[in-house]
Order: sequence, then structure tokens, then C-alpha cells
Amino acid sequence: MTAVPQQPQQQQLPPAVQYREILQECDQLARKIAEFEVDRNEHILVEETLKPLDGSRRAYRLVGDVLVERSVQEVLPSVTSNRENLEATIKALRDRLESRQKEGAELKAKYNLG
Repeated sequence: MTAVPQQPQQQQLPPAVQYREILQECDQLARKIAEFEVDRNEHILVEETLKPLDGSRRAYRLVGDVLVERSVQEVLPSVTSNRENLEATIKALRDRLESRQKEGAELKAKYNLG
């Protein structure tokens, strides 16, 4: 019979390194959340500005690097959709941040890291 070579086991990082990596990831997540919140707030301002306007009125939208002329009734749904997507992304990032913070707290308590 031939022996099946065993896969090398993935080495576990020391707890202090794991904890540092978790803290770095938490910092990155917090920065990304703040960035998306600024974008979401801008979308809310645009929505509030466009809602009372006549639907046939001209509106300009930046698509990539190009400024496109559309009507308010064409722009408003996409702005609303983008805001909703940003809110969903922010929620997912907050959930991820919360779980990583819990992991960090557990590591800190278990190995008395500080």
C-alpha cells in the first residue's frame, strides 16, 4: 500500500499577533463605515433637495467622471436606490465590526493581552 501524504496543518498565529490583526481590521472597518456614512448623508441631502422639485425639471448626475443631464424623475430613484445600498453595506460592515470586536475581547480576556 502507498501512504497518502498528509497536508501540512496550517500553523496557528500567536494570540498577540491575532489580537493585533483583529484590532487593525477593526480600525479599517471603522474608517470604511465612516466613509460610507458620509456618502449616505450626501445621498440623503440630494434626496431631500430633489423631492419637492417638479419631476420634469433638469437634474445633473455625476456618472463616473461624466456629468449627465437627466430629469428629476429619472435621477431620484437611482439616488434613493444608491442610498439604500449604502445603508445595507453600512449595516453589514457594522455587524462585521461588532463580531471582530467580540473576537478581540475574547482573545484579550483569554490570554490577558493588553
